[in-house]
Amino acid sequence: MSSQSNQPTINPIKPTIGAVIDGIDLNQVDDALLAFIKQALLKHHVIFFRNQDLTSKAQVRLARSFGDLHIHPIFPTVPDVPEVIVLDSHKLDLRDNELWHTDVTFSKTPPMGCVLRAVKIPEHGGDTLWASGIAAFKALDKDIQDKITPLTAEHDIRLSFPVERFGYSDEERARLEEVFAKNPPVTHPVVRTHPETGEPILFVSEGFTAKINGLDESESAELLSFLTQHAVKEEFHLRWQWQEGDVAIWDNRSTQHKALFDYGDAHRIMHRATVNGDEPYYKAN
Repeated sequence: MSSQSNQPTINPIKPTIGAVIDGIDLNQVDDALLAFIKQALLKHHVIFFRNQDLTSKAQVRLARSFGDLHIHPIFPTVPDVPEVIVLDSHKLDLRDNELWHTDVTFSKTPPMGCVLRAVKIPEHGGDTLWASGIAAFKALDKDIQDKITPLTAEHDIRLSFPVERFGYSDEERARLEEVFAKNPPVTHPVVRTHPETGEPILFVSEGFTAKINGLDESESAELLSFLTQHAVKEEFHLRWQWQEGDVAIWDNRSTQHKALFDYGDAHRIMHRATVNGDEPYYKAN
């Protein structure tokens, strides 16, 4: 059990994104603390807690306080806790996480957010970066904002889960094809509105956004390349150096992230619980 005093303090990491919260034991979150955490998440987009001793069941309780939980179609899970996926570098090819992506945007209703727990961390490497789509949109020139807000884009699971990396056997290939059939490409707005704050969010990523609809192939590729590179500029992103026991909560609606695969054969294990979300939309202010 953590020795946190439950007297929370917030230390912002950057003006655009991120904060560290001290003084909370995530095993003992009452309604007042939960309200505090939710407000901090809306303001800072991703929040971090050091020195936590969170069990898988407690992680599920915390994540469920934000909404119903998602069951991932591909990744393995904690035994008897199917809501928590296990990202184990010795059991999975985790290179797909080294692409900037917003989780599960290949779904019509991408997740609201995630609770991620550091179980085993390499001595060196394995950092995760998060970027704010709210800050990225605000920084665009007004003419570009006006151009992209009416547009939609196609998101495709195949971009991050290609057969050549996830279909090593006939059985795995058959399972992948079944997953692909159940998750055909979907359309989302290029700019989505945050359902709680009303803020506009740049909502494209290299991990899942395949093309911008209504444009010819070359124009789509050029605009998508510009937007995905702009979205992750240094001024909009942070880099988190993990310690065992860390917990991160992020708003998947307003961020994208990338987990660095720079630790070779070292062992890295993360447990993630994912909160279901709503269908992205754009509404002018």
